[in-house]
Amino acid sequence: MNIDHSEPFGMVFALRGSRNFLLLSGVTLRYCDCMRKILGLTRYAVFIPALASIVGALLLMAQGSIAVIAAAYKSVVGATYLKETIVEVLTAVDAILLGTVLLVIGYGLYELFIDADLDVPMWLRVDDLDDLKSKLIGVIVAIIAVVFVGVFVDANRAGDVVSYGVGAGALVAGLALFSLATKKTPGSKKNSAS
Repeated sequence: MNIDHSEPFGMVFALRGSRNFLLLSGVTLRYCDCMRKILGLTRYAVFIPALASIVGALLLMAQGSIAVIAAAYKSVVGATYLKETIVEVLTAVDAILLGTVLLVIGYGLYELFIDADLDVPMWLRVDDLDDLKSKLIGVIVAIIAVVFVGVFVDANRAGDVVSYGVGAGALVAGLALFSLATKKTPGSKKNSAS
């Protein structure tokens, strides 16, 4: 009795016409089918992080919106200075933009791993990880700009403007270089799909 080690699991007998071969190859095929199903189901493990990202996004967006309303109320009713109002509003907008990042991550993960036919606007459609990456980079650059403007108008942090500006500029330049270096050409998506 010879064993052919080139077959899956090295368990198929060289007696091709025998009942043992049919039995073992059937078990191997069922095992492969079972593993394929199990591995296919593991993609649903992404559901929890996607849901957590969406819940976090809604929380940050709600808190940011409430902070904008509170800043507007304080500026109308109370005597607050313009720069204080600007800093409060920019901080709230920063929270809203961070919520947007979490929302894009949640939708993107869900769309990539669970349901590719999710009904989202075309600009939010994610076909692969490169799409998700480019959308995230865009929102991160917007957050960096908002944080920098907040530091720029905050009288208490006037000495930090240059260091924040250099840091923000370096970060945006690094993200731009990363995006350009890893960007796929439009034809490469079609070629990799076929």
